[in-house]
Amino acid sequence: MTATTADQLFLRAATELAEQGRMTCAPNPPVGCVIVRGGQIIGRGFHAQAGHGHAEVNARDDAGGDISEATVYVSLEPCAFEGRTPACANMLIEAQVARVVIAANDPHPQVAGAGVSLMRAAGIEVELLPDPLADELITGYVSRITRQRPFVRIKTGSSLDGATALASGQSQWITSSAARADVQYWRARADAIITGVGTVLADDPQLNVRDPRYDQCKQPLRVILDTDLQTPPAAKVLTDGGPTLVVHGRDATDAHQLSRAPNVSTLALDQGPADLASVLSYLAQQGCNEVLVEAGARVCGSFAEQSLWDEWLCYVAPKWLGSQTRPLAEFKVMDLAQAPVGLVKSIERVGDDCRIRVQREAL
Repeated sequence: MTATTADQLFLRAATELAEQGRMTCAPNPPVGCVIVRGGQIIGRGFHAQAGHGHAEVNARDDAGGDISEATVYVSLEPCAFEGRTPACANMLIEAQVARVVIAANDPHPQVAGAGVSLMRAAGIEVELLPDPLADELITGYVSRITRQRPFVRIKTGSSLDGATALASGQSQWITSSAARADVQYWRARADAIITGVGTVLADDPQLNVRDPRYDQCKQPLRVILDTDLQTPPAAKVLTDGGPTLVVHGRDATDAHQLSRAPNVSTLALDQGPADLASVLSYLAQQGCNEVLVEAGARVCGSFAEQSLWDEWLCYVAPKWLGSQTRPLAEFKVMDLAQAPVGLVKSIERVGDDCRIRVQREAL
């Protein structure tokens, strides 16, 4: 059956529903579902939290349970295995739906086309109708499943001439309050926020979500890259009750002192936190789909130098700070051909500043 304009509209409605679970459903992907019979929507649902009902189940329940001969529009391929919840593909088969329209395939090795195959084998018409918005929703999930590392988003705030602070270290505030409020959205999306011990020592940040618009999301894991365990015991990231992971070298002492706090854990690596690939691999194993890097020039430069970034959020204030400043990122490029290259995804005004979203040239 050829896809129609109505199919596209219903599928986009399902994808927009999925957005409602983006900040709460990790490590699962956000998924939305709309069920239609006779041209009318009879059920809507989205996946809100791991271990709770999947989008298809919630939409079926919203429809009153009877969805026989209906068309199901879902932003991601229905799962084909039983985990903490039953397989949605089997549920749709048992419900005797007539047709399923999917916006994106699921790369999970236990799904990866198996959901589609199960439904087609049962006589259900299944159609894939790709939607870029659905793909964007699951970028972090796809990264974790296929690359065994989260999607890495770096955030920086700088002056027009690329400074993040004066030489003295003064940086509050280069960007506007509107830009700082905008960052709250990206923190709410993140499963973890990575920073260096230098930032902790200089600013004593909380690195948490404080905007009441996102009070339903769980607080991201704060990850402190701290080779020699210099994080002060009274630092906010250790004492405010939010979850924190301190990554250090194996030769560092007194790691057990930090991990005594119920909200604080430690991770020792042979090469210390300089081994960013191992840090990201560990976070993927903990179910992190997206991470946000909010750090100084050295840490941001290390992510760029090691090609371990996927998107850069550059908040730029319309002010000049001159030559006695600290740079945006600290790493060496000996030849222009070796410079990391990105693609501008969007440029938007945020208060008096602008936010530039730059995507790596090759993901």
